[in-house]
Amino acid sequence: MLLHYLVEYFDFKIFLIVFFVFLLLLDIIRNRNPPNFPPGPWPLPFVGNIFTELDFKSINKLAEKYGDVFSLHWGSEKAVYISGYKLVKEALITNQDNFADRPAIPLFNKVFKGLGVALSNGYLWKNQRKFVFTHLRSFGEGKKTLELSIQQESIFLCDAFKAEQGPFDPQIYLNNAVSNIISALVFGHRFEYHDENFQNVLRLDIEAIILAGLSQTQLYNAFPGLFNYLPGPHQKMFSNYAKIVEFLNEEIRKHKEDWDPSNPRDYIDSFLQEMEKRKSDPQAGFNFGTLVSAILDLFEAGTESSATTMRWGLLFMMKYPEIQKKVQAEIDKVIGQSRQASMADKPNMPYTEAVIHEIQRMGDIVPLGFPKMASKDTVLGGFFIPKGTTVTTNLSSVLNDKNEWETPDRFNPGHFLDDQGQFLKKDAFLPFSAGKRACVGEQLARMELFLFFTSLLQSFRISPCPGEELSLEGQIGFTYAPKPYRMCVTSR
Repeated sequence: MLLHYLVEYFDFKIFLIVFFVFLLLLDIIRNRNPPNFPPGPWPLPFVGNIFTELDFKSINKLAEKYGDVFSLHWGSEKAVYISGYKLVKEALITNQDNFADRPAIPLFNKVFKGLGVALSNGYLWKNQRKFVFTHLRSFGEGKKTLELSIQQESIFLCDAFKAEQGPFDPQIYLNNAVSNIISALVFGHRFEYHDENFQNVLRLDIEAIILAGLSQTQLYNAFPGLFNYLPGPHQKMFSNYAKIVEFLNEEIRKHKEDWDPSNPRDYIDSFLQEMEKRKSDPQAGFNFGTLVSAILDLFEAGTESSATTMRWGLLFMMKYPEIQKKVQAEIDKVIGQSRQASMADKPNMPYTEAVIHEIQRMGDIVPLGFPKMASKDTVLGGFFIPKGTTVTTNLSSVLNDKNEWETPDRFNPGHFLDDQGQFLKKDAFLPFSAGKRACVGEQLARMELFLFFTSLLQSFRISPCPGEELSLEGQIGFTYAPKPYRMCVTSR
């Protein structure tokens, strides 16, 4: 009897070993790299390189070791990372048609459903992107109406700063101010700075963006089926977005109640109108599901990028007071104190423009851009990238490329000035990415940065709080943002 049990035990043990070896061989065969695929660290069986950090600093270190085109395995998926201006330009501009698609990213697909503009593909993406561009043009991008809106919001922002009697954190004010510009375009109205409901939405969004960049959260992308049932920061992120979507749905509900098809007031009204026109073309995506994803796209992108850049800007001005004084001297010379800045002043303010560009370069707020996918087999940098491979362009490596910038590690507005002190455009300045997937709101962001930044420095001397140290070490989330800080302002 004992012998019988021993035979059964060892038979079962051998079966497990054989079964494991079979799965291991299957995993090796299924995930083997094609010829001339970019090199990278050796992946573990079944899980790949999931213990490799995916923040931009870690990616930069891997690029130093494996080259400007290298690969990682994330679960069973392969991803290629491209660094340096030369190769990023080749991917985003020279081969832009080959990298115009988005991969299915489980973490974000659960929120955006692959709809809207940022995460959609093909016919739906082309229609939604065209609609966004048309709306931004018709409702004021680049026009005097939008400029006036930003100027008016600058007054509210300066008033909020003036009301602070001591050290304060400017983050919510800046997010509220910048968000009010996209809110006016999307919802048709702004939100007061004391609106607790809206400020809570902004805090939920800030937290969700931080959570999205955590390594623990990124594990969801490797094993979404498993992590759907496990606790972790991904669940908090999903919860935050669910509350934000509730807020957006309420705005849509209000619009439906008093919608006048003959008089569209904003993006939501225009989308509702387009839904009526395009009923016979469901593939174009003009439905309520896409509407929510699209306005979440616009709301988040239209808030986070400019507000975070402004936070970096104020931090750099405190850290480098001599640069702040030069900006203010140019403001006093060109604009004075009796009127607001306008976009017409921009060509006459090369130093201010150079400082804003250097803030964007050093702030480096979207260091890895947003992943793309090879829509066809492509050779890049001598390596073969098969169709369907996820591709991430390391924008941080471009903004800090030693071959393109004189002092990449130092805040230096001279990067954007010629020998005569005039503003100098640089091809390697790609904070908004490039190509067909470049940020759709780039022109709006440029206008916001110039008018908000100039207005604040026209009105205030910005200084660190007594006894508090300033750190230029950022906080890595989905974006790269300053760690929370406080500042003091003095009216000029």
